[in-house]
Amino acid sequence: MQFRAVPVSGPEANGMLTAYFAERAAGFPAEQGEYRPTFPVDAAFTPPDGVFLIVDAEHAEHADPAEHDHGSGSDAAGTTGIGCGGIRRIDADPATGLVRYEVKHLWLTDAARGRGAGRALLVELERRAREFGAEELVLDTNASLAAAGGLYRSSGFVEVAPYNDNPNATTWFAKRLLG
Repeated sequence: MQFRAVPVSGPEANGMLTAYFAERAAGFPAEQGEYRPTFPVDAAFTPPDGVFLIVDAEHAEHADPAEHDHGSGSDAAGTTGIGCGGIRRIDADPATGLVRYEVKHLWLTDAARGRGAGRALLVELERRAREFGAEELVLDTNASLAAAGGLYRSSGFVEVAPYNDNPNATTWFAKRLLG
């Protein structure tokens, strides 16, 4: 598994986000109204303010990483994009002053789910957030995404009061990165 930083407005990220938003719209609980996606902007996902990653699964026949340039930002030969996710810096916590980054658009293709790719992506996003100086990582999700909530809880996130007004969210999480 490889992680590649790509422009969030580029065609590869756009394709992943379009699939993600379509899946969320189709499965969004009717009693919560209509799903309202917002495509992210480059400035929020450009280091050191953030980053957007594509998760690549290497094909077995191309397992030699020396054969490919995985850092180029273009689709690397011998890999398949199986998911995406990003982090962006948001306002400091008003109560604590902690530097916060928010996890956004963590999504995997159906074939990639249940194989550890989501956890690996979350760990990589946390690593990069620490490199950017994050003291707390936050995210919002919808209760209908039970597997996602389980991943966040088992990764050390705890439920917190809403920190934003995302109309698609029903649950908010935070994880302190200090120490």
